[in-house]
Amino acid sequence: MKCNECGFENKDTAKFCSKCGKALKVTPEPTTGNNNSKIIIAVLVVVIVILAVTFGYFALNNNSNNAAPAQSNAQSSGGAANNGTTQQASSSQPSSQPKEWKLIGSYSGSGSGSQSISVPAGQIMIKISAYPIKNYATNHLYVTGPSGKAGVDWGSTSAVETRSDSVTFNSSSAETFTIDYYETVSWQVEFYRYQ
Repeated sequence: MKCNECGFENKDTAKFCSKCGKALKVTPEPTTGNNNSKIIIAVLVVVIVILAVTFGYFALNNNSNNAAPAQSNAQSSGGAANNGTTQQASSSQPSSQPKEWKLIGSYSGSGSGSQSISVPAGQIMIKISAYPIKNYATNHLYVTGPSGKAGVDWGSTSAVETRSDSVTFNSSSAETFTIDYYETVSWQVEFYRYQ
């Protein structure tokens, strides 16, 4: 390292000139701080873009999920504001939502017995499933009504296993169905309406 005062050439590690004793000025080596800061800035930009995309995705999903209930609320409040408009008249208007089978009642139990269920008018589907205590000749689960019947039963030589059945029918008025079950470990009856 060359002394700025006297021009003497010193060792590279010297802090003072060996000839005149003046402090040697160390020239700083170029640092890689600029490269590090560029990398940090690039990483921050990538993180911000990922966060923006994520928040945008969730915001769009929230808006699409909230749009359907808001639309149905607007239709129902519109029906309430128009006194004299019946539900049947509003259902004849074209709907933006496709029809599907919707569960309107689910019943389950075990053992033996019966119960009556009132079912509204419309296109109805009944799904039943049961598991017997043992394979007697009279184990069964039946659902009967004016417009349809579904049922499963087991004979004395039948395998002890879960059995299922379903039936679909159209009814112009509400109907009462009877669920009759005998010697079951478990049974389930579900009523669906196409709406």
